[in-house]
Amino acid sequence: MTTTKFEIRAGTYFDSVVLMQLQKSLVALDGVDDAGVVMATPANREVLISTGFSLDGITASPDDMLIVVKAIDEVTAADAISQVDALLKANRSSGGAGDFRPKSLRVAAELRPDSNWVLVSVPGKYAANVVHEALDLGKHVFLYSDNVSLKEEAELKQKGRDKGLLVMGPDCGTAIINGVGLGFANSVSSGNIGIVAASGTGAQAASVGIHSRGGGLSQVIGTGGRDLKSDVGGITFVQGLQLLAEDENTDVIVLISKPPSAELASKIIGIARGCGKPVVINFIGLAVPMRTMGNLSFAVSLDEAAEIAVQQSNKHDQQQNHNELPVLNGFVRGLFSGGTLAYETVLGVQLSFAPLFSNVAIRPEQKIADINKSVAHTIIDMGEDEFTQGRLHPMMDNNLRLRRLQQEVADPETGLILLDVVLGEGAHADPVSEIAPLIAEAKNTRPELEVVCLVVASADDLQNTSAQIEALEAVGAQVYRTVGDVLADLNGRLPASPDTGTSVQWSDKMSAINVGVETFYNSLQSQEAEVIHVDWRPPAGGNKKMMDILAKFKKK
Repeated sequence: MTTTKFEIRAGTYFDSVVLMQLQKSLVALDGVDDAGVVMATPANREVLISTGFSLDGITASPDDMLIVVKAIDEVTAADAISQVDALLKANRSSGGAGDFRPKSLRVAAELRPDSNWVLVSVPGKYAANVVHEALDLGKHVFLYSDNVSLKEEAELKQKGRDKGLLVMGPDCGTAIINGVGLGFANSVSSGNIGIVAASGTGAQAASVGIHSRGGGLSQVIGTGGRDLKSDVGGITFVQGLQLLAEDENTDVIVLISKPPSAELASKIIGIARGCGKPVVINFIGLAVPMRTMGNLSFAVSLDEAAEIAVQQSNKHDQQQNHNELPVLNGFVRGLFSGGTLAYETVLGVQLSFAPLFSNVAIRPEQKIADINKSVAHTIIDMGEDEFTQGRLHPMMDNNLRLRRLQQEVADPETGLILLDVVLGEGAHADPVSEIAPLIAEAKNTRPELEVVCLVVASADDLQNTSAQIEALEAVGAQVYRTVGDVLADLNGRLPASPDTGTSVQWSDKMSAINVGVETFYNSLQSQEAEVIHVDWRPPAGGNKKMMDILAKFKKK
């Protein structure tokens, strides 16, 4: 019959790697059946219980180290616990702990004044304070810690941006900076492709895909998975994009993220369009508007993003598509008779046009409140039931659509009007005879107003397709025959944003201070990077009141 014994070490902190090593060492002792060594958080206690340990009667705080040993008898269990200190010392010695290890980040910075990065992997409730200190010392931050609040993340990144420093994270798992991998990076070739990613494994998959195709990486900048949430605003993502745009060693940029908000997607695409380099975009799981848009390429998978990036990097003379279309000055107002055409247009512009509203919305936030009044960018399917009750479909009767056209022309916020003209059997016998005069009148009243028409027809349709197109072009409309061409036109009119006003203080070397998980320190050492490890412990033993008092003294 087995016996379980435990020991609580109040206010004692070790990182998760040390705890794991100690647990393995205890299990390896003769007569020990199982062991658990954790910081006594509720989640860790639940894990121990689920693996067969009884914690009845064990009272410990989340800042205490809990050691539980299950052995063949009471003597063996007690003997195992008595060896904890020796095992801890042996494990830490084997990990290269012979080097001097400062107890604080500030002392580490004094010992290595040329360090430019701090890796932070302490428990989440302490992480923000460590990052604040790193930023105050003028260091970029790789923040592996999770359980940092969105509010804290936004504050840290805003502070970093104001100081010209990157805060990669929280919960940032992967980066490659000047050839040195941080966190869970792969061994890949150096080259001229840079990645900005709000996904650690996404960055890894893309970088491995680039490497396997003979390409190489200049930088891989992780942002943490929440950076592109509206609460944070894509601060690090934009900083990373701007940094790679200015980096002379980066010729091609890859952007990886789960779908950002419409506003952030539009902002990022605008910056990417103006960066002067080929950019491959993979917003994972989001339908792409088109495969190419000027210097932008849209990928539908991480592997395809890697493939396109390598193809672009192998082109010696990059020829950018300089768009001769006028820059859009105002909002797009689309008035469609074809529902699928309207839907495909919404799908094709939702990444780059924001705010966007429609009665055939794809996202909930795109649903227009009043179908009779356009706001911002608006795409309306006038063949929907709310418009056709008691009247003919707009493919047969232009009347309602013509009235809405005049309404949009009268709105000074309208910059471009988009219409479809669908010909064929059963459709209006001569729709352009009614549409063209209103376009001419609109262009006469507002010469700056742009009109784009999508004509869906065969050459043999009874309405005389070529004559319909000629009539539209004669009054100044730009005519296209496919939705793809329309989307290329609309996206091609977007203003580029070449300068974000974001400047990052960057160095071409990697010298780091590691605070937290010792594995990252060992990894940097193995890559021959300059690194010093802080023997970090929670301030004041994790006592909240004492921590607050110490913080007040620091500010004085």
